[in-house]
Amino acid sequence: MLLQVVCVFLLACHLSQALDNGLALTPPMGWLSWERFRCNVDCDNDPDNCISERLYMKMADLMVSEGFKDVGYEFVNIDDCWPEMERDSNGRLVADRKRFPSGIKALAKYIHSKGLKLGIYEDFGSKTCAGYPGSEYYMETDAKTFAEWDIDMLKFDGCYSDPNDMPYGYPVMQFFLNKTGLPIVFSCEWPLYQWSNKQPISKYSDIAKTCNLWRNYGDVTDSWDSVLSIVDFYGNNEGNFSYYAKPGAWNDPDMLVVGDFGLSYYQQKAQFALWALWASPLMMSVDLRSVDPQAKAILQNKNVIAINQDPLGNQAVRLFEVPGSISVWVKKLSTGSLAIGVLNKNNEGTPVPFKTSFADLGFSNKNGYSLTEVFENKPIGKYQLTQQFVIYVEPTSCFLMTATPL
Repeated sequence: MLLQVVCVFLLACHLSQALDNGLALTPPMGWLSWERFRCNVDCDNDPDNCISERLYMKMADLMVSEGFKDVGYEFVNIDDCWPEMERDSNGRLVADRKRFPSGIKALAKYIHSKGLKLGIYEDFGSKTCAGYPGSEYYMETDAKTFAEWDIDMLKFDGCYSDPNDMPYGYPVMQFFLNKTGLPIVFSCEWPLYQWSNKQPISKYSDIAKTCNLWRNYGDVTDSWDSVLSIVDFYGNNEGNFSYYAKPGAWNDPDMLVVGDFGLSYYQQKAQFALWALWASPLMMSVDLRSVDPQAKAILQNKNVIAINQDPLGNQAVRLFEVPGSISVWVKKLSTGSLAIGVLNKNNEGTPVPFKTSFADLGFSNKNGYSLTEVFENKPIGKYQLTQQFVIYVEPTSCFLMTATPL
């Protein structure tokens, strides 16, 4: 309750300045360590995979040399487990001296020298999810510290905190970030903790005024079942959260697990296609030193990325679903075309035919549309409004196409 009182006081004094920061006008793209590397701090026995400056520098090198930067990936983001277990005598966070001997400011300088940006992790509560110092009662100090380190994005988690405080505290942290004068993208987990604690979720209009991106569902894991649970949540669209996606404010379904261990080739295509349709942040969490060439090709597909990065910022919604089988998703594009995803959840070993017409999908251009498959940029054909067409969708995959008015 004390934290809530402090936050209310600060809001009353300063909220007029805690407004849109003009950042993330398209969904952020980059690399995040958590899903692939978790909280591995054993640099003595596993120096190549532990959370350390060495790991982030190597991933930055590969983002440039392997072409990821060229197609739009720009953030290299640190997650949990980076600091010392105690703040210094001035109450400031300190990077683990053994694993980050050069310090975060030096790491930021290295990342920036590659033409990339550095993100960092903290927590709204008394501790981070892994038990490191949280920002409770230190938000202004931490915002100043991150600015002094030239941080470009802050992921602000919600462990060890009261979700009732979040509608007050997250805007205060945004105020302190803005006050530094450094453009820092603000990634929130505010609605996630309200959802997971079965509390009413704050108005998404308020969240979108505070956060550039926000998690609203549970963590992704390296499995198709996990991806499908997110798909169902986004399809149900409770609270109409898709409506609030726009330039500078994005729903975040969590990391891409493309290139990791749990998804088949077709399932990796499906995750990438759906995240693109949803105007989601595209944050890879994969070992770029050993990423499979097929996964790399998916992650670097310029046609799919263009749908994700479309400046209109529209988030696809699910038109309908046949339980256990086909669902159809549609996203408006700034060109006047529409992106259409047909997801096949069925895991039986044959492609499922999907027969429809543009009229059946609710489209209205009287001259019909030209269809193009997106991954390979292959023309499918031109169809009148009521003319039926059939596409075949592989098991546990998503057929992604664009419809351009004729």
